Parts: sequence; structure tokens; C-alpha cells
Amino acid sequence: MDAQALQVALGYEFSSKALLQQALTHRSHSGTHNERLEFLGDSVLNCVVASLLFERFAKIDEGDLSRLRANLVKQQSLYDIAQRLELSQCLRLGEGELKSGGFRRPSILADTVEALFGAIFLDGGFDAARSTIRRLYIPVLETVDPKTLGKDAKTLLQEYLQSRKIALPVYTVVATHGAAHSQEFEVECAVPKLTIQVLGSGGSRRAAEQAAAKKALEAAQALALQASKRTRRPKQAQLSLSVAVAQAAGQALPSAAAPSAAPPKAAKITAAEAKSADRADKGQEKTHEKPEKTLDKSTDKVAEPTVARESEKPLEKLSEKVSEKVSEKASEKKSEVAADGAGERGIEILAAGAQIAALTPVVPARDGSTKEGTTKEGTTKEGATKEADEPAAKLKARAA
Repeated sequence: MDAQALQVALGYEFSSKALLQQALTHRSHSGTHNERLEFLGDSVLNCVVASLLFERFAKIDEGDLSRLRANLVKQQSLYDIAQRLELSQCLRLGEGELKSGGFRRPSILADTVEALFGAIFLDGGFDAARSTIRRLYIPVLETVDPKTLGKDAKTLLQEYLQSRKIALPVYTVVATHGAAHSQEFEVECAVPKLTIQVLGSGGSRRAAEQAAAKKALEAAQALALQASKRTRRPKQAQLSLSVAVAQAAGQALPSAAAPSAAPPKAAKITAAEAKSADRADKGQEKTHEKPEKTLDKSTDKVAEPTVARESEKPLEKLSEKVSEKVSEKASEKKSEVAADGAGERGIEILAAGAQIAALTPVVPARDGSTKEGTTKEGTTKEGATKEADEPAAKLKARAA
């Protein structure tokens, strides 16, 4: 990649090509190198990034803005920008750095980016440097999460695990590649409780750990998302089950009503048939019941009056005999009392006794016997005469 392609990628055309060459020169190449431009570009970069954050995040306080700015201007962020610009192909390095792979070293690439910003500031002024920095950092700001506030991957992973009471991750250097002065580190990040084992690589051990921590954090978040989905499913299943039961009940009613809606026709038919059948049965029953009713009339309804009349005949005869006997005795006693001079009071007592004797019920049983000491006609007559004689004896005693 030549200098012209780099200017197109930067979006800025240098007026002084010497400043561009100096910004791309490492101290191992010659005495005119980019360290001073790096110092200037670092200050310009901090100012422009601070103004960008101030404009973009209006609700973030000073401490959070400082941490976010530190994350954006650190070596790793500048190294990512150098990778996007393919800056390693434009570096001017000494022979030792070329052999040791200095064009891949993050520190060299990050310093060169800052030197380019300083060179643009000197060549085109602050506005030119600001527009260039904004163009390169806008894609980075789009992906920045203000909640992380510029924390690196290791810090985020540590806070994530501690908030869930999980042991801290274990970093292990798995392998190193390359010569001693330009090694590529491969680090494993393990979280035993979550069964996470991921690998990260970088030009330094720290960079490799950050890369591994980033992958581990992503894996842990993915597991947490899966676990939340698993825990939500039973709730949804329960909620959907209850709704499904309600829906099934609501659907079962119309489905049950559908067959019940059809059977009314069948029910009507069967009802008509049943009515005709009942009529036929009733006709038959009437034909069978008529003689029974006549029998009932001839037996029960006719027999009952005959029995009553037969039972009433001896009662009538008995009452007539008793009344005749009482009247005879009363007339005799009346004449006797009148003869003895008992007076009208005795006559009234005799009349009352006759009425009482006439009103005493004599109920004969069906076998011809009577209840309460009255068994036959002779006994009833004797009881009646005794009752009629007792008041007459009393009257005689009084008269005497």
C-alpha cells in the first residue's frame, strides 16, 4: 500500500508530503522519526474524542466520560483503527524491526496513528484533524455501550461473574509463537462453573488475555440467555396450558353443543314416536283397565256400602231397643218419683240420664263383639238398665 492509498483511507490529502513521511517513520529507521508528532497527535486525539463524547452522551457525568474516553484512545482502540487503515504496509522501519515483525506490533501501529493525527493538525489545522478523527471514530462510537463505560473485557467479565457469585476466571498461556522479540501469545480463559474454555491471541500476554476474556464474556452471556429462555418456557407452558385448558373448555362447549344441536331433530322424532307409542299403550291400558274398574266398582265400591249397611243394622236395632227400654224405665221412674213427691228436679235428672244413655256409643266389632265392656245385646241392655236405676235409687234416698 502506497502513501496515496493511505490518504484516501484517511480522507485527508497532505499538503506537505514530508510530514506524512515523518509520521510513518519509526525511530529504528532514521533520526527523523514520528515520536514528537505522536505526542502532539495524542493531545489532539484526546481533545477531539472528549468533544465527541460530550456531544453524543449528554446524560453521562464527568467520571463516566473520562473512562469512556480512556477506552477509546487506548492502544487497543488505536491498533484496531490501524488495522482498518492497513497501516502496517506503509510503515518505515529499520532492518531489525522488519525482521522481528515490528509492522505487526500493536504499540508501533498505535503510535503511528497518533503521529498521523499530529501531522494532519500541523498540515491542515485543528478542523482538518477533527474531521479526520471524527470520520475514523464514528463507527467505533456506534458500537460503544455507555453502560460499560470504557471497561476492558477482563474487567467486564470479572464484574459479570462476581454479580452472579461465580468464581473468577483462570487465564493460562497455552502457547507462544514466533521469535522472542516478536512473540504471538495464545491464552486460554476458563470459567469452570460455566464449563467455558476459550482461546485468545495477541501480540502480548495482556492483549491475548483481553481477547480471551471478551470471548468468555460473550459465551457466558449466551449461556445466560439460553438459561433464561429455558426458565421462561415452563412459565409460558403453564400460562399457555391454563389458557389452552380454558380455550379447550370453550371449544369443548361448542363442540359438545354441536352434537346436542343435531340431536334435537332426533329428539323431536323420538318424541313424536314416543307420543304415538304412548297413545297406543294408553289405548291398550284403557281396554285392560275398564274391566278392572268395573270390577272395582262391583267389588270395592259396592262391597263397602253393603258392609257398612250390614254393620249399621245391628247398631240401629240396638239403639232402638235401648231407647225404648230407657223410655219405659224413665216413664216408670217418673211415675214413682211423682208418687213419692220428688218434684220436677228428679224428672230433669232422669231425663238427663236417659239422654246420656242414649248417646253412649255401642260399637260392635265385625265378629259381633263390642268394645269397652259391651260385648252382646244382653250385656248392653243390662248396663243401660243399671245406669238408669242408679239415679232413681239416689232420688229415693233423698226423698227418704
